[in-house]
Amino acid sequence: MPLPDPAPRRHLHTRAVTYTGFLREDGLWDIEGELRDTKTYGFVRSDGSDMPPGRPIHHMLIRLTVDEAMTIREVATSMDGTPFGECQQGNDPMQKMVGARLGPGWRQAIEAALGGVRGCTHLRELLFNMATAAYQTIFPWRESERRGAGQAPSQATEPPYHLGRCIAWDPSGAVTQRYYPQFFGQPLKRAVKPPRA
Repeated sequence: MPLPDPAPRRHLHTRAVTYTGFLREDGLWDIEGELRDTKTYGFVRSDGSDMPPGRPIHHMLIRLTVDEAMTIREVATSMDGTPFGECQQGNDPMQKMVGARLGPGWRQAIEAALGGVRGCTHLRELLFNMATAAYQTIFPWRESERRGAGQAPSQATEPPYHLGRCIAWDPSGAVTQRYYPQFFGQPLKRAVKPPRA
């Protein structure tokens, strides 16, 4: 269902964020994130240079290479559009995320390694949802492969991370009853997994 019709207005700014997942030939996974901020109007930047409409004020890209355990093996970053030359200093600290695990504690691991002046705000923001993008890339593919090979769907012995973290995945709800009957109506007990491997 679309949003209701808006009041008369003028489009000024677009932040486009995309995440893309890939299965590599070596069995690892690449998760890429891209953030791009543009304006519909031109303006003069603080350094006196002209910024034409549509040229990215921010254009950041991240590639995380992860293994089957969702542990980061490699990080690559690019800042093709930044408001200041000093912003490029945000690339190197991203290597602190190598060894971190996409899962419980992910946001805390990001803040611990890159929070405040230790990293770039926009790269941090882009990192936040890369865990979800990795999950959406890896786990449905695994299930599809299992089913394609004639195997039964995997039977989780521990509640999946997303259970109990959204209205649809209420442990006492209909979706949980359909997809994870073994956890339906049960208190969630999860093994504690550290954010770093």
